[in-house]
Amino acid sequence: MQVYEIIMNENILNKIYFFLFSLIPLSIIVGPAISLINILLIIFFYLFQIILSKNFQFIKKPFFHILIFIYIYLIFNSFISIDLSSGIYRNFGFLRFILFFLAVNYFFYQFNNSNKIFNVWLVIFSILIIDSYIEFFFGKNLLGFEHNYGRRLVSFFKDEPVVGAFINGFIFILAGYLFRDINNKNIKTKIIIFISLVLFLICILLTGERSNTIKIYLGFLIFFYLCKNFSFKFKIVSSIIFLVLVSFIFYKSEFLKLRYGAQLIANLTTEEKRNEFYQNSLHVRLNKSGIEVFKNYPLFGVGNKNYRIETCDKEKIKLNKIYLCNTHPHQIYIEFLAEHGILGTGVVLILFLYLIFKNLKIYFESQNFLQIGCFIYLLMNFLPLLPSGSFFNDFNLTLFWLNFSLMYACNKKTNFFQS
Repeated sequence: MQVYEIIMNENILNKIYFFLFSLIPLSIIVGPAISLINILLIIFFYLFQIILSKNFQFIKKPFFHILIFIYIYLIFNSFISIDLSSGIYRNFGFLRFILFFLAVNYFFYQFNNSNKIFNVWLVIFSILIIDSYIEFFFGKNLLGFEHNYGRRLVSFFKDEPVVGAFINGFIFILAGYLFRDINNKNIKTKIIIFISLVLFLICILLTGERSNTIKIYLGFLIFFYLCKNFSFKFKIVSSIIFLVLVSFIFYKSEFLKLRYGAQLIANLTTEEKRNEFYQNSLHVRLNKSGIEVFKNYPLFGVGNKNYRIETCDKEKIKLNKIYLCNTHPHQIYIEFLAEHGILGTGVVLILFLYLIFKNLKIYFESQNFLQIGCFIYLLMNFLPLLPSGSFFNDFNLTLFWLNFSLMYACNKKTNFFQS
């Protein structure tokens, strides 16, 4: 009884949740193991509280049934995959994201610490942005990590060029948070907010991550023009000023010119170069390899996390010259088709897109910019043609479910436990 009273004490719960939720961006930066532990701790305290309070009403909700159906499909996908052991742990572990979704919604339903948490996230995010600028201009970040991927930035991620993906995962959340009640803020605060957002947006350009830059710029353009708190004239003028600023940065940086266009344009000037580019481009070869896997396993694919098993098999490579050994084909729709086939892709994509779009009218009517920001991030994840990281990779899936959970949790009309 004493343990129950301690855990159920609102002040103690507030502090525990505040600490664990505040750590989310930092835990992602430190590494997948720490991120996993933090999410599991959030889930543990949520489940402990739910079990002790015997509040299981959420089990009856159709929304929960859809999430469980997706989970059951993934388990089924494991047993029909070409290698059971390769993807079964990832598929069984998917349950943690469903529980994380419930925990985030329950936290917003029960407690009022969200603003403090977003302030902590903003500080962590800003430190990473500053660190990225330092690495871009001086070649090393604050910890001495260097960029070894054609000058693509790594920042605190040390040996992985995923700074752009991290910025993409948090910039819409934080922009939505900063834009909340912006009309009630004084002019000094508004100036600081806009300067900060401009620095964030320029930083993603400097990372050299083309796909994430396109997603963020397109997403932010949509986000900004959906905001009714600014006049159309202000939006146009701001957009022109930002475009001029970006153009000037391009003009001054040979690396950015090469990374974002010069190299591609040079490869498309003649028919001979176009053919050579089509034959040798890594992304084109990966896409062709993924499509070939889909052709060989059209109904349910090779199974989640089994793309590498299929394309790196030496005997199969001898028989199929189109195969290119890699962990995934670097394009979300081709990845789905290769690992889940036409039937599995239909199940997962239709259900996810339904859950993302089902409250679209509420998002725009309420003008909840945090919610709109999360929606735009999720929408940008499903842009066709652009290269992308593996959807079911822990890093990408954590960012996806964080935005997905917040999109529902931060509005009383859509919060899983309030609506």
